[in-house]
Amino acid sequence: MKKGVFVVFFVFSLTFLFSITALAGPVIDRILQRGELVVGMSGDQPPLNVKTKDGKIIGLDVDLSRIMADAMGVKLKIENIPFHKLLPALQEGKIDMILSNMTMTQTRNLKVAFVGPYFISGKALLAKVDTIISFSGTKDIDKSDFSVAVLKGSTSHVFVKQFVPKAKHVITKSLDESLDLVIQGKVDAMVSDYPFCVVSAFRYKHKGLATVKTPINFEPIGIALPPNDPLLINWVENLLTTLKATNILMNLSKRWFEETSWLKRLPDTKDYTMLFQK
Repeated sequence: MKKGVFVVFFVFSLTFLFSITALAGPVIDRILQRGELVVGMSGDQPPLNVKTKDGKIIGLDVDLSRIMADAMGVKLKIENIPFHKLLPALQEGKIDMILSNMTMTQTRNLKVAFVGPYFISGKALLAKVDTIISFSGTKDIDKSDFSVAVLKGSTSHVFVKQFVPKAKHVITKSLDESLDLVIQGKVDAMVSDYPFCVVSAFRYKHKGLATVKTPINFEPIGIALPPNDPLLINWVENLLTTLKATNILMNLSKRWFEETSWLKRLPDTKDYTMLFQK
């Protein structure tokens, strides 16, 4: 290669490299300069994220968020946002990431990046005991005289459209709204993530609620990130890999899925000895 050509190529390479570097971490730069990691979550998806009696959000998602903030050396700020508004908030730069029991779907992945899964979930049915006893599959509720509540913008909404098209779909703005409709008998059931249904069945067993023994399908839960920051994506991937390899993630999951002390901190909660049957 001639010297002049080599110099031009070298300068071009450096320019390209510096351009990539400059664009590599806009979100991380924002986090570090602000000294604060802003994480969006809905706060109504126990045991991943749920509000206590005093309005504080706790759960597995909060613990993971705190670990990330500590690793970055910044403060943690939780933004309590309705689930269907989380993705728009991330796309508009109002939050740095989403940890809110969000399923990694191909449709969502076209708009945002995902790291995970950090948890495996699936759909479940939450209803009065008699409905659950007679439930053997979606065919049992796929009828015009059956009403089912689902969260707006959730994979549960997509699920009922696909597998329970004949039933009456009642779209809600929060899981608590769906839950209230079931408790009050205004809908026959709600479809939501298995952990939420299990926790709710135990919390409101005295109101006659029950759920299925196992998830109806498979759903990987991940961390949603802005697509324009490869450095942040890589950083979260490496941190999650470390948490898995050192069993920290497993121990955090046990804390929220096998221990029950945190239930006492929730509104209208009875003390149950075990959340999940082993």
